[in-house]
Amino acid sequence: MKKTCLAAATILLFALALPAAPGRVAKRFAVPSECATGLAFDGEAFWTVDMETDKLYRLDPADGRVLAEFDAPGYFCTALAWDGRSLWAADMDFTNTSAEEYCGKLYQLDPKTGRTLKVIMAPASDPQGLAWDGVSLWVSDNGTRELFQVSPDDGTTIKTLKAPAGDPRGLAWDGRFLWLADRSEDELYRIDPESGRVLMILPAPGPHSWGLTWIKDSLWVADYQKDEVAQVVVFEDGAFTRSHPREAVVTITHDIINFGPGTVIDLDAYLALPKNRSTQEIRSIDYSRPPDGRLTDRWGQDVARFRRESLKPGERAVSKMRVRATIYDVMYHLFPEKAGSLEDIPADIRARFLADDDKYRLKDPVIQAAVREAVHDPDNPYWIARDIYDYLRLKMEYKRIGGWDIAPTVLQRGSGSCSEYAFVYIAMCRAAGLPARYVGSVVARGEEASFDFVYHRWVEVYLPGAGWIPVDPSGGDMESPRGQAMYFGHLDNRFLITTESGGGSEYLKWDYNTSETWQADGRVQLRLEMMAQWEPAGRVEGAGK
Repeated sequence: MKKTCLAAATILLFALALPAAPGRVAKRFAVPSECATGLAFDGEAFWTVDMETDKLYRLDPADGRVLAEFDAPGYFCTALAWDGRSLWAADMDFTNTSAEEYCGKLYQLDPKTGRTLKVIMAPASDPQGLAWDGVSLWVSDNGTRELFQVSPDDGTTIKTLKAPAGDPRGLAWDGRFLWLADRSEDELYRIDPESGRVLMILPAPGPHSWGLTWIKDSLWVADYQKDEVAQVVVFEDGAFTRSHPREAVVTITHDIINFGPGTVIDLDAYLALPKNRSTQEIRSIDYSRPPDGRLTDRWGQDVARFRRESLKPGERAVSKMRVRATIYDVMYHLFPEKAGSLEDIPADIRARFLADDDKYRLKDPVIQAAVREAVHDPDNPYWIARDIYDYLRLKMEYKRIGGWDIAPTVLQRGSGSCSEYAFVYIAMCRAAGLPARYVGSVVARGEEASFDFVYHRWVEVYLPGAGWIPVDPSGGDMESPRGQAMYFGHLDNRFLITTESGGGSEYLKWDYNTSETWQADGRVQLRLEMMAQWEPAGRVEGAGK
């Protein structure tokens, strides 16, 4: 394959030093059994239960030494919880052989003797997790894939929530929110007990996390396969974690052909220049020919300008750059209770990214009414961003039906492209006082080499202490709470981000990735082609030399 000779641009490489982030495993110790399921903490010691031997163990938190041992109240004990005085155990009752006939039970136990004090029916037949919120019990059921809040008096169901993913196991209560272990994804979820929304996703510390309990600022996890208990630190300073680096070479092409009969004059093609950020490290940028200039717009976005004084009929102007980059999967770890207030956002950020523009129309009655309907905590930046995200998830559907309409029109229509979703989301956030901007990217559409003709745009909001956070309002229309959460504060490694903008750039206009300006002598017919080619880095090593 013939390669175009490329002129090299100098790029300063960097190594991003990342502080410790939530999910760090601080401690592990072995448990005295091979089938540990439930986990609880009574203020002084851990409790575990072995599903095979039907034994309860009280363990020293320092080293896992057995302090006491009792028979479990049932024959398939799966979960434990501590209510401040008593130990609670969940059990799948296999008294009957038919799966349709058996039902789960919840046992209240005397921690000194192991005696059963009370038995109530579980809300479903397959309880796998148990937690105490200070007033009520919470039960995760693997069969129905639901979370139940139940009365400890008689087992009455108070509330039912959809579990975030397909294999719900252990539950814990951290004082404000629920935590759930999911076996299918090997993840831990922090869940809002009012709405069921997933607020945080952490990797599980082992291959079969089951029992959960909360102590101070840490989540403790019992692993069924590794036969251990692990301490997962939650409240760390790091705003995000990075994983799954992708080494890629992306060639971005802007191609104009003049079919005449007139002549194009003063043609300027602009290519947005990607930069180092939390999601990517730029190794080098090469050009098909040296740019005629490097410009910076009012948002701080750098562009390479390629100029042609004339483009006669039959001629074409090709502007091309090849970007070598390391691209990461990035997960932001956000705490609603630590989000501060709108006043905590730097004044310069608020001044720039609360401004109105043609696509937003912040004062339009449609936008104003939507903000009032969506936002329930108007001074908490996290809840503003999350409420608007969930509002659009319910109010809109993804459809590409034409151009980039203004935010009020799109919202009234109830559908839009990714760009139109972004315009609406930005408009609502800014109208609510939360700074927001969009980012543009080219997308790897496959695991290996691929082309992207469509591109993608989403939003970033500014949260105090965390900075700019990715939110993709067009991607959140997912059935599961986990799927919905994956488009709020998360970005996978398929995107080379080229553009950071508030909109209306003097060079890119409302475009992203590439744009152009031109004049013509006479009538002209132009064909414009923009595309991005992704190549695995190893396949093009040495190309362009």
